[in-house]
Amino acid sequence: MVSDRRDPPFGGSVVFLLMNLPLGVAAFVFLTAFVSAGAGTAVVWVGVGLLALVVLAVRGAARLERARVYALLDRYIDLPYLPLPAGKQAARWKARLKDPSTWRDFTYFALLFPVGLVEFVLVTAFWSTSLALAGLPVYFRWLPGGAYHFPAWDVPWLTVDSTVEALPWAALGVLFVALSVALTKALAGTHARLANALLGPTVAQRHRMERWWEDAEEKNLVAG
Repeated sequence: MVSDRRDPPFGGSVVFLLMNLPLGVAAFVFLTAFVSAGAGTAVVWVGVGLLALVVLAVRGAARLERARVYALLDRYIDLPYLPLPAGKQAARWKARLKDPSTWRDFTYFALLFPVGLVEFVLVTAFWSTSLALAGLPVYFRWLPGGAYHFPAWDVPWLTVDSTVEALPWAALGVLFVALSVALTKALAGTHARLANALLGPTVAQRHRMERWWEDAEEKNLVAG
């Protein structure tokens, strides 16, 4: 269960948010390619195997994603799956497909690409602006003409060509750094809550799992 009372670590938040876009792209390509191929060839049974592979891959990737959230954001997400029934594979596959967690895993990875894109744009935009402004007193002299022109070289509304003129911009950059740190942690915390909502158990699932374990314990006691 995710605890919302503490901020995720800053370093882990940066790494986590920057990873989300490439992982989202990979998930989008995998789901689009294999689901399309599986649905298109299901009539000749080849697609059934592909769709079964997708289900197993998504559930396995969801386990890795819970571990990634815990490792980088220090937020633990409980497994939502009930133990599969013993016996024939047909019963086990029926349990997988009837489990709402399977489809919530699908939803998470379908959303990872657009969510990761928004996070990547916000993080890179804020941090590039912050660091560019904060470091302006150092690097402006190596720019073309030895000056910084805002907003562009050919549209010089403001020109910075001395350390004294660059200091107010550096102070603004420090403010942006503080805002970027807060934004990074807020985005990471929001993503952790999204992951918990889709990859963790619902209240109903927790009650069902508790009943399952109580029944299993009673059976073990009777058998003993």
